Amino acid sequence: MHSPLPDDRTARARIRDEALRLFAARGPDAVTMRDIATAAGVSPALLVRHYRSKDGLIEAVDDHVVGTLEAFLIEVTGQTASVGLGPSLVPSMLDGLAAHLPSGSPIPAYLARLLTVGGPVGSSLFDRLYDISRAALDAMVDAGTASPGEDPAVRAAVLMVNDLAVLMLRTRLTEVLGVDPLSDGGMKRWAAEVFAIYRDGLKSP
Repeated sequence: MHSPLPDDRTARARIRDEALRLFAARGPDAVTMRDIATAAGVSPALLVRHYRSKDGLIEAVDDHVVGTLEAFLIEVTGQTASVGLGPSLVPSMLDGLAAHLPSGSPIPAYLARLLTVGGPVGSSLFDRLYDISRAALDAMVDAGTASPGEDPAVRAAVLMVNDLAVLMLRTRLTEVLGVDPLSDGGMKRWAAEVFAIYRDGLKSP
């Protein structure tokens, strides 16, 4: 048998990553510094040395998640500007996010908490996501693949909410569909139906 690969992350990164995992699963309020120290395999004193307090650790996790998403969103913005997208952001935002994050990443679950609980970090990220959706809709209109509708602001918000719902309800959707909607097979099924609905309405065969 092969021995497991050594964990070459620094103690600081290991603490942050374990905090992210626990925060995503239980929420920051339900997680203690001792919980994080145990999960990271370090002493509580080392958490204090690196992050000072749980608030400092929450800030570090927020910065890490937002930084990861920002890097991805910058890439999506470039793709949106260079190619025409379908009537949903599904082929770009969700498919791209699934490709960028390792299987089992806690970031989608943490993102759901950021966007639903509120606060300046969640609000700023939501604004950024909405800007991406507006840019995607504008690109589709320019390419002749979509109409701006009577209210482009609402239309862009609907497209964004559709994609975020898949991301935030990924676990529940996997349970009812029998396939992860962000897997290759799940994306093909999901995107095909979304495209048909947006193109032809619910009467689409």
